[in-house]
Amino acid sequence: MKADRPKLYLNLYWHMHQPDYRDLTTNEYVLPWTYLHAIKDYSDMAYHLEANPLARVSFNFVPILLEQLEDYAQQFKNNAIRDPLLALLIKDDLSDISHDECHLICESCFKSHHEKMLSPFPHYQRLLQIYQLVEPLMKQHAVTERDEFHYLSAQYKADLLVWYHLAWCGESLRRTNPVVQALMTKGALFTDEERMQLFAVIVDTISNLIPRYKALMQRKQIELSTTPYYHPILPLLLDFRSTLDAMPQAPLPENASYQGGQARAIAHVQTAKKYHEQHFGVKPRGMWPAEGGVSHAALSLLAEHDVEWAATGQAVLFNSLAKSHLSNFNKDEYLYQPYRITNGKNDILCFFRDDQLSDKIGFEYAKIHSRDAVNDFMKALEDIQRNNTTDHSRVVSVILDGENAWEYFPYNGYYFLNELYAALTNHPDIQMTTFSDIVDMYQHGSTQDQGLSAPVLPQVAAGSWVYGTFSTWIGSKDKNLAWDLLCAAKKTYDNVIAQHTLNTEQLKACEQQLAICEGSDWFWWFGDYNSSDSVASFDQLYRRNLINLYTLLGQPVPDVLHQRISAGGGNSENAGTMRRGQS
Repeated sequence: MKADRPKLYLNLYWHMHQPDYRDLTTNEYVLPWTYLHAIKDYSDMAYHLEANPLARVSFNFVPILLEQLEDYAQQFKNNAIRDPLLALLIKDDLSDISHDECHLICESCFKSHHEKMLSPFPHYQRLLQIYQLVEPLMKQHAVTERDEFHYLSAQYKADLLVWYHLAWCGESLRRTNPVVQALMTKGALFTDEERMQLFAVIVDTISNLIPRYKALMQRKQIELSTTPYYHPILPLLLDFRSTLDAMPQAPLPENASYQGGQARAIAHVQTAKKYHEQHFGVKPRGMWPAEGGVSHAALSLLAEHDVEWAATGQAVLFNSLAKSHLSNFNKDEYLYQPYRITNGKNDILCFFRDDQLSDKIGFEYAKIHSRDAVNDFMKALEDIQRNNTTDHSRVVSVILDGENAWEYFPYNGYYFLNELYAALTNHPDIQMTTFSDIVDMYQHGSTQDQGLSAPVLPQVAAGSWVYGTFSTWIGSKDKNLAWDLLCAAKKTYDNVIAQHTLNTEQLKACEQQLAICEGSDWFWWFGDYNSSDSVASFDQLYRRNLINLYTLLGQPVPDVLHQRISAGGGNSENAGTMRRGQS
């Protein structure tokens, strides 16, 4: 299609995020998801840009994810592995491991998306079948509970550890790395030396991730943005009542507000900008607010700290237009452009996600052939351009999780991404851009002559990229309880700080622990729509973080923190790691 109308600009934005999985009192990792996504998704996503040099996209790296990637790299340099599952991969003698270590292997190494990450590999599948066969016998014939793994040999555990990590290797490693290829071909009876070879691949892959993204940025192929440091939802730190913009009847926590939330929000923004510059050598021009969580106050705060652009969900714009008494009848007329938000002194450009296109990648395209998926995506973009009756280019923002979607795709999304980037870069009327490209267009000295003055959005209806509300993080019994527990801990924190009894090192440790507790992920998982296992993991880690905060403050730990917050029990789509923009 070649149309006599302006080009369509596409902002393709991949959000990379993991919460802090460390227990700061032991400095040991409690969950392995950061390093597993590193060897699979963060590696593959860089590879696709390296393999398609004409493609241009944006990535968002949350600082606490970068910090953990850097921490793993330091563990490798110091030869001191603090992730128990990764340490077991290279343990000399697997016949002499503890009951807890056996349990960790068996509990962890079948936690993959079965259809795409386990069943394609016959040797891995057989390991699962063996476990399913002997598990009842292990429990039946164990002399004590701590003797239940006697049916599983050291060789079985070695093979299971290797296959788990092979399944988590990205498709780019499977296609280019001779060690990974040799191990997958061999399939069984892996030696200690082969386990060490696989570990060396993991070391090399993770250690080179940040340099690879920095190189892509320096080639101007990608833009890198950041998020407030520990991924807190800024509007909720600033004002719980912002919840009511999109959910007027929602119950709120018993605490009227989060004490000192403004100062905490500023701290997350400032430290994020500083940490990003440390790693990439430039200040980030834009920010993805955690979960696309915005309000007029939150966007103004970003603008006050020299953030030029932000982005959020389509439903937020729909609600904001209604709140501003502006038309939201036709999304072709209102969605595909940035808006200016101002507090009268500081301005920021805000982009809004096309929910339908974003959710198709996140939830639909994994179910169909890659060529059909790419054709559907391209047709949707062409329709948007065809419906453009103005002289101005449409700006389409497709924003989604850049890590969790791919395990549901065949081959970790390899064919889909390759074909998508090829189709986009070869299309005569679609131009892949970054958010700062668009900001520069709108802020250019001649923009008035070009008619590129971004419309002002007078009122921002607070909300997130999930349904345009904060319902995933507040407004239900379990989530509100989690906020009240945090509010109580913050009051204790403030009281101790005011006494000036902590030294500089103690102060730093307490603030870091508080910041971890303020992250959005804990509240995300509470609720009956997520699986019990996932809820239990995050429930325990959240309460452990709060307990650690009281301990660091030298204060007694409330009994309530030894009680479960949420039970879960649901079966949410894509294992609860992602949510659609619209219900």
